Amino acid sequence: MAEEFALDWLDLREPFDAAARSETLAARLLALLPARPRFIDLGAGTGSLLRWLAPRLGRAQVWTLVDSSRDMAEAAFDTIADRADQIGFPVTAPNRRTLLVHAPGGAWRIETLITDLAEAPDNLPLANADAVVSSALCDLVSRPWLERMAAALRLPFYAALCVEGRERFAPPHPADAPVAAGFRRDQARDKGFGGAALGPRAPAAIAEIFAARGFTVERAPSDWEVRQRGPVLHPALRANADALLSELVQGHAEAAARQDPRGLRRIQSWTAARLAQVEAGRLSARIAHHDLLALPPRRR
Repeated sequence: MAEEFALDWLDLREPFDAAARSETLAARLLALLPARPRFIDLGAGTGSLLRWLAPRLGRAQVWTLVDSSRDMAEAAFDTIADRADQIGFPVTAPNRRTLLVHAPGGAWRIETLITDLAEAPDNLPLANADAVVSSALCDLVSRPWLERMAAALRLPFYAALCVEGRERFAPPHPADAPVAAGFRRDQARDKGFGGAALGPRAPAAIAEIFAARGFTVERAPSDWEVRQRGPVLHPALRANADALLSELVQGHAEAAARQDPRGLRRIQSWTAARLAQVEAGRLSARIAHHDLLALPPRRR
């Protein structure tokens, strides 16, 4: 079973994901889709990619939210309905598996598919889709999983927010390098996708594997910038910055400790110093990501 994430973590990161994703690459994808496109959203979580991409399309569309967790799928419906209500889009639910958001440009039909993501693409309705999309997923999967996906697809494949292996906390700390090294090793831990996770190798692997299948692959940076102070800081980013920085510090420390238990004292010292900086409003972080769009070869 693929690794799952807490709802609180997904809510916390959503505004930073939204600020980071490449508008250019998303626009490129949307311009190629038919009048009423059908999306398969892998590892959809609470539907954050839908909430970001659907308004940019601005017309009728169909989404299949794929996740391993039924609780996550239910949370997705609740969150999508709540956000739609906040901006004045009526919502109806014809049945327990379908949600309709009545947006001005056309209705968004949203369905869920509860299945083991590790078994994809064999368990996906690819014949009924115009694009396969994901966000913050492909660094968790294995190379064999990605090779199977590329072999099965004749559709655009959009992978947002793939980690690239460059994290920078500021101000610097003497233990930054060993903590980062442990964290990167931990990213390669098997996350339930049939082998070592790609981690920061994901962007290069996507480009290589899909290009070998004749796809044209485009990529764009989509870095997180998390800071507590500074001009032109969106209210949602400002509100979540302290909590997200604390989670990043603790997540890096836990991962590094798994990989380097003998360095635990140094990691604990780093963690205490970084959390004190969060409390004082002095910490910032830049987490490098890339968005990728793989377009299939044109049929002759």
